[in-house]
Amino acid sequence: MTADALWLTICRIALALLLLVFGANGILRFLPVPQLPPRAEAFRRALSETGYMTPLWKAVEFLGAVLLLLNLWVPFALVLLAPVLVNIFCFHLFLARKGLPLAVALLACEGILAWRHRDAFAALFGA
Repeated sequence: MTADALWLTICRIALALLLLVFGANGILRFLPVPQLPPRAEAFRRALSETGYMTPLWKAVEFLGAVLLLLNLWVPFALVLLAPVLVNIFCFHLFLARKGLPLAVALLACEGILAWRHRDAFAALFGA
């Protein structure tokens, strides 16, 4: 295995495992809810109470993570996970800075994997 292939595998598996755990937690609630700053807590509560963070949203996260973990339909999994990761990143950028390094790492893994599979996305950016 080349160094590039090793880094891609590490990115894919790390991204998959983190999203798998947190996606499953969104459905099964086995991890405690962390203490958040007041604005972040209000936002989290609003998303929960309005139904925006429905089990469907977490199921998409979980499905994308499983596809990455199994190395199946990776470009499709990246498309599914892109809005999830943008939401995670923006939440931590604007509301809960403590988790920003992990959010940046998740987004970086998504970007690295997307770049590796850029041929699958080429038709989206054609003239």
